Amino acid sequence: MAYQYNRPAAYLPDPARGPFVFPMHTLSLPAHWEEPLLRLYHGGMTEGQAERRRRVPTAAVNQLMRATAPDIVTVDSTARFGSENPWLYCQDAYPMAVTNLYIATWLRSLPRDAGDPETAALLMNCFRDLDTAALSWRPGRVDLLEQKVSPGGTALPAPHVYRLLPDVLAERITRQGPYEHHGQQLSFRQVAGRTGARGQGSGGAELMSNVIEYEPGRRGGGDGKPAYYAATLRITVRTVPFSPVPRVHVAAGVRRFVTGKVYMPYGKGVSAYLLPDDSLVHDGPQSQRFAVAMLEWKNGTTDWRQGGAEGMLAGISALDALPSPDRLVKEADHWIHGRDGIRIAIGHQAAMGRHTIGTGLMPSERRRLIEWAEQAIAPEFVSVPKLERSAYARPPKKQLKKLTSIPKNMEEKDPEERAVILDQRELNAAHNAQVLRARLAEALEGEDLTAVVLHQNDAIRDQMIAAAEMGLGLAGHRHAQGPDTWVWEAEELTVRLHARPLGALGAPLGGDSVPRRGQEHDKAIEERRIGVARAMAALREAVPGVRLAFVELDGQDAFRHAKRRTDPKHAIRLGCADAGLVTQFIRPPDPDAETEEALADAGLRAAAAWSDGLRQTGMRLVPQHTLGDTLIPANLNQVAFHLVERRLDGPTGKQQFTPIAVLIRPGAKCVLGKSADMHAWVPYPELLKSLTGRVEGKKNSAEQSALMAAFVKKTLAQLRSTPTLVLTHAQDVRKRWPWLRNDGLERDRLGLDGGPVQRIGLYGKQLRIVRIADGSRDETAQCWAEAEERSPKLEGQQRGGIAMGLWRPGVRGDSDRVFYSTTGKSGSQPNLTNDDAKLTPHTNASGNNAYRPTANAWNPDLLELTVACLQPGDDAEAWAAFVHQQRFSEDYRAGREGLALPLILHLARLADDYALPHEIEEALDPTEPQAAAAPDDALSGQLAFDFDLDDGDDDE
Repeated sequence: MAYQYNRPAAYLPDPARGPFVFPMHTLSLPAHWEEPLLRLYHGGMTEGQAERRRRVPTAAVNQLMRATAPDIVTVDSTARFGSENPWLYCQDAYPMAVTNLYIATWLRSLPRDAGDPETAALLMNCFRDLDTAALSWRPGRVDLLEQKVSPGGTALPAPHVYRLLPDVLAERITRQGPYEHHGQQLSFRQVAGRTGARGQGSGGAELMSNVIEYEPGRRGGGDGKPAYYAATLRITVRTVPFSPVPRVHVAAGVRRFVTGKVYMPYGKGVSAYLLPDDSLVHDGPQSQRFAVAMLEWKNGTTDWRQGGAEGMLAGISALDALPSPDRLVKEADHWIHGRDGIRIAIGHQAAMGRHTIGTGLMPSERRRLIEWAEQAIAPEFVSVPKLERSAYARPPKKQLKKLTSIPKNMEEKDPEERAVILDQRELNAAHNAQVLRARLAEALEGEDLTAVVLHQNDAIRDQMIAAAEMGLGLAGHRHAQGPDTWVWEAEELTVRLHARPLGALGAPLGGDSVPRRGQEHDKAIEERRIGVARAMAALREAVPGVRLAFVELDGQDAFRHAKRRTDPKHAIRLGCADAGLVTQFIRPPDPDAETEEALADAGLRAAAAWSDGLRQTGMRLVPQHTLGDTLIPANLNQVAFHLVERRLDGPTGKQQFTPIAVLIRPGAKCVLGKSADMHAWVPYPELLKSLTGRVEGKKNSAEQSALMAAFVKKTLAQLRSTPTLVLTHAQDVRKRWPWLRNDGLERDRLGLDGGPVQRIGLYGKQLRIVRIADGSRDETAQCWAEAEERSPKLEGQQRGGIAMGLWRPGVRGDSDRVFYSTTGKSGSQPNLTNDDAKLTPHTNASGNNAYRPTANAWNPDLLELTVACLQPGDDAEAWAAFVHQQRFSEDYRAGREGLALPLILHLARLADDYALPHEIEEALDPTEPQAAAAPDDALSGQLAFDFDLDDGDDDE
């Protein structure tokens, strides 16, 4: 029996209790400070630079306080002036002498050149004009539910609510008794709040438990060394489109800590969680919260961010209380239980490599921890009603037949029964292969599929050949085989697979030395790009029609840390695109695994790589909905808008901003796409190749928004005469399409380029728009099914389950335009159970030990589907069901269980792999043979404070 309900960890203010007002002390910057502070900040800037920087930044001093005064809550990354705009909040007044020390340190950090005599004079004049001694903390009462409502009917909490309400609720959670399960207790402390932009989407509050120690056994290659981690709880304020009531989300996760040496990820800081015995600042109060400082690597050394003799930490005399960064990064766990008057734990990040402890919490443990925490936020906040299963609950129509599973006791069955099972499996596999061959032949428009495998060893070559035969059912159609060419001729199409050694084309960039960032790295990419392009051009002359390259290349683990700029993957993709090929990469077999295990794993990865490669040809197996032509018009176009972006810290060190659209058009033989500078739709692989090599001049946000708006208008105009559904991913596009924000949406009205919203009918009488939001940054709540729904005997045991489906919210007074979609249990981890635990010992329903700290947990994301724009007479729930069914594409192994996004958005997001901005000389054609040919064997930190929200641990 399927679950009929899903429980989100979201909470509403109880309307019966009225306002939620809380006493707090605030510190405001006087209004007359603004002019002298701007004068100081703008010192040494050109007029144009000063014009672009109209607000005084506070990010650095906010981070300083996060590391040394965690009880202070900041609500903005730039200074706000006047008594009605407090900058700092604290439940108790902070000592004024210490506060003034922070203010003075902040002022000294504002000028660009502190050693310049003119700057020194500016600073002295600023101190004189400001009279910092007149500052004071003022007691008051803060309305933590203050809000307005948008024109679309969406709650607009006041900016301070996003920071202060979570902080107050988190403090209440710390005051209740410890979390306890199976005889083990966890005590929680607040973590100093994140800094950064205020308002919607800001970080909220966080709690972290005491450190948990786990000693793994030595079996299976473990080293037996202790591993450390902690439970986390995140409290955030979020809104739902068209709902006048905000939500509080409570999310549970795990934070893992580094043992031994800290490997500093390139371009990111590493969080250090501090719990000193005394305040790090003289005369400062001792806090019960974890402070957060950052380690960063810069110019070959490691230091505290804001460290050094001239840094802000030195300005408040806090450096003496902190250990040497050089020693800390060599012995990260040396201070984890306390030493020299301080406890320090260094947060692990995925970029550092594998960790003994697995990620995340399974549903039962997630449920237990959140239900413990939610007791502290009652009675002012109550749980939202459970989500109810939609009436449109059916999966999409099956286009492929399910392969009969082979029973574990197959050998015990009689020969006739075994034959029946195997025959049925073979028949279904043959049917599926025929369907896929037909779809592929359509995408290729009658041409052969010609691909090349660039391999490092014969094992991957053989696995790719086997994957081709298995995936398309080609075993009985083999026409030629080896030593370098395999040909299959089926009725629907001919497949040609050519194998060549990758050779020097796969060697690390720079050879024996790591290229330096900048021109040297750029030159190394250029040389490899040209070498690959020429080699592929030569191959295309010998083997006409090659369109797809499968490349065996070491994964990211081989190019971590100091070797990160030697990874040739992006240069290879650039060179292949120059020669007209799309690319799919596959890792070599694991050299540390047993031979049989390594080959089995390589076989699974080869099958996945083969399928992913075929998808890049534009082949389509679009989920077929079950809703009928009355609810969903026939011949419906699906269009996804996406922003393809790269920052300066990307793989090529260049920027890119390219709006794209992907189109699934009825009757079209393949998936189509276009970018903002294209006039017509092109096959999907042509779109992918066009994205490589673009280096685009830096545009400001207004120019980027205007480009996005013009592109959307032009695209919608081209599709005006046909039924069209537009799908957008909120977290991806809304920064340059503000209408997609919760506070911008209005029912059946579309907004573009910052102008007034207009009726959807003005853009087309057959246009619909659905906006999708996922759970990143807790935008949607965590959820679980309650196991007692299906098994009443489990009542009171707090066991959770996973429920797949489309869900209707039950909040009274909310819109009927918002729905939620979840997928089922992941098939990639068949040994996981919903009862597995990693925070405390646990016994499952069968009485067996379920304590598994090393397992990677998995839970479905709660995908929010906002049916923003419809035509008269449309059924919003039916359109949400259509979008939900588009998550289940049968040619994806993961798609059978559910993609993270609907298919067309999934394809749009995959285009990011081809965003590789890189320039070579315009006069140089990389495919044109030159005197310098391809190689002969080719084809024969500092410890720091976290100012960037991306500088975070892998808290899951």
